[in-house]
Amino acid sequence: MQTTVLILGARGRFGLACARAFCDAGWRVLGQTRPGAKVPPHTDIEWLDLDLHDTAALSAAARGAAVVVHALNPPYTHKAWRAQVAPMMDAAIALTRTLNATLMVPGNIYNFGADMPGVLREDTPQQAQTVKGQIRIAMETQLQRSGVRAVVIRAGDFFGSGRGTWFDSVIVKDIQSGVLTYPAQRDVATSWAYLPDLAQTFVAVARKRAQLQPFEVLHFAGHRITGEQWLDALTPLARTEGWVKPGAALTFRRLPWPIIRLGALVLPTWAALCEMRYLWETPHALANDKLTALIGPEPHTPLVQAARSALADLGHTPLAPPQGPRPARTA
Repeated sequence: MQTTVLILGARGRFGLACARAFCDAGWRVLGQTRPGAKVPPHTDIEWLDLDLHDTAALSAAARGAAVVVHALNPPYTHKAWRAQVAPMMDAAIALTRTLNATLMVPGNIYNFGADMPGVLREDTPQQAQTVKGQIRIAMETQLQRSGVRAVVIRAGDFFGSGRGTWFDSVIVKDIQSGVLTYPAQRDVATSWAYLPDLAQTFVAVARKRAQLQPFEVLHFAGHRITGEQWLDALTPLARTEGWVKPGAALTFRRLPWPIIRLGALVLPTWAALCEMRYLWETPHALANDKLTALIGPEPHTPLVQAARSALADLGHTPLAPPQGPRPARTA
């Protein structure tokens, strides 16, 4: 019998990546979107044009779903996060409880403060000093106390599968002009998650959900990348596309943080960006030992291949060729 997954916020970047991964794995996929939203063409997704907070209607339409994926995310401002994160989680919990399903949630590293260690494990103390970090801690506490079966899969910055991340809005924004803009120094290594790999990991964990504790946290290692490594990965692609001359390299340009700090006085989104700057100044990686013990090797697309596909998703390059086997990534 085909297993059913309900994805809340399936129209978004992560939600759609997850929907495609579950479809490819043979699941029946129900994709919730807000009423009236335009949905992307995907014949295998059954779209549910229903309000997130209408638990009765949504649970009736999703009857039989064994897994619920929380792919909802409010706008980046502090005001939006304070107002929307907890109600969204309440709605996801209520729906999961009604369906007697397992709730899967993408986590991030906001939970850890500026004094976080270089390797982040599931039991690393969470000492966030930022608004968003404290909200994320409260959200996971809310989930743990709810009593529903749930798993949080924590990952680094997203790239691939569309727009709305540091990768497209900052790093490669001017790549066709031969410029790579980076928020950190060249040698600071930070954690990144290529979304198709993360989505496949959600599928793999969903298959193993019976082996999980009622509440679990798992870490997805993804890629640990410095600015220099991004430059090395993207420069050959820029040469191929003619964005830089043969033999030349992309120009490495630092994000102008002083200007952003000034703009933060009047722009809430910039204020939120400034608060999280420490993530670009503190080297870190996610240890995935617990995850790989559950599912085996973590899905892992080599960086150059992932970068090319991410640029193709943005319309910068032709579609990437089909992907070959992915080597394992363990921390």
